[in-house]
Amino acid sequence: MSTTTTTTQTSTSSHLPTTTSTAASKANDPTYIPSGPVTASLKFYAPPTDGSRPFNYVETPPEGQPTRNFSDTDISIPINDIRGHESDFTLDKAAFQAISMPASTSPRNLDYTSDETIKQEYYPLLEQTIKANVPGAHRIVFFDHTIRRAVPNAPRAPVTRAHIDQTPPSALARVHRHIPDPAEAEQLLKGRYRIINIWRPLNPPVQSFPLAFADSSSVRDEDLVGIEHRYPDRTGETAGVRYDEGQRWWYFSGMSEGEGLLLCCFDSERGGRVPHSAFVDPRTPVGARGRESIEVRALVFG
Repeated sequence: MSTTTTTTQTSTSSHLPTTTSTAASKANDPTYIPSGPVTASLKFYAPPTDGSRPFNYVETPPEGQPTRNFSDTDISIPINDIRGHESDFTLDKAAFQAISMPASTSPRNLDYTSDETIKQEYYPLLEQTIKANVPGAHRIVFFDHTIRRAVPNAPRAPVTRAHIDQTPPSALARVHRHIPDPAEAEQLLKGRYRIINIWRPLNPPVQSFPLAFADSSSVRDEDLVGIEHRYPDRTGETAGVRYDEGQRWWYFSGMSEGEGLLLCCFDSERGGRVPHSAFVDPRTPVGARGRESIEVRALVFG
C-alpha cells in the first residue's frame, strides 16, 4: 500500500552549533547569502508499510499505481560548509569535489534554455573540465542533464530527499546502454569506471535550496536502499538513504558562476557514492532568488 506520510525526528548529533543569531538577523535582507554551519532538516528514506520493494515512476504512473510506494522521514541534522576547506575533499576521499568552471561555461556566455546548445556547446567544454580535474580519465560519455528551478510550476524542481542517482547494478547497465558496441563495453569495464554528476548554479550566487552532500566514507552500505526507478521503457535503480548519526553532511555556501561540484554516484575502484539532497536553509532571507541549477551526468572511464 502506498504511503506519503512523513514523520519527524531530531538528530542528537552535536557535530555543529545551531544557527547563529547573526544569521537570523539577516532574515529580511534579500541580498544575504547564508554561510557557515547550519542545522537543517533533510528527508531520509522510510520503507513501504507493506514490506514490498520500493519503487518510483519517473513519469505518470499506470492507472491505480502511486508515483512511489515509500515515504520520507524528516530529520534535523548538522550540515557543515566546505567553503574555505574545498581542497580537503576529493573524489577519491569523499566522492565529491569542488572545481573551478571555465568562464566559457558561464550562464552569461552559454544559452542554457536550449537542450541542443547544452549538448553541442556545454558538453564538450565539460569534457575538458572533467579531464582536467579527474586524473586518468580518458573516455567520457555524457548521457543526460537536468535543469532544476525553485520557482512555481517548474518542470523539474530541486529534489529535497537524500538519494544517490545510481547503484552498482544500474551503473553497469548504464555502460551497456550508452556503449552500444559489446566488445568496447567489455574492454572499458576491465578498467576503472565512474558515474559523475557535474553540478553548477545557473543564477548565482546560491541563496535558496543549496545542495547538501554526504562524505562517502561516512556512509555505510546498510544505509543505502535500492529503489526501482521505473521509466516508460525500462527500469533502472537509484538508492534511498537511511539516516545514521555517523554520516557527515556538507554544502558549499553561496556558489558563484565560476564554481561547480563533481558528485561521484558510482566508482568501480574506490566504491565512492555520494548521497545528496537539496535542503531548505532556515537562514534563507525573505525575497531570496529561487535556485536554478544544471546537473550533467557522465560515464567516466579511467
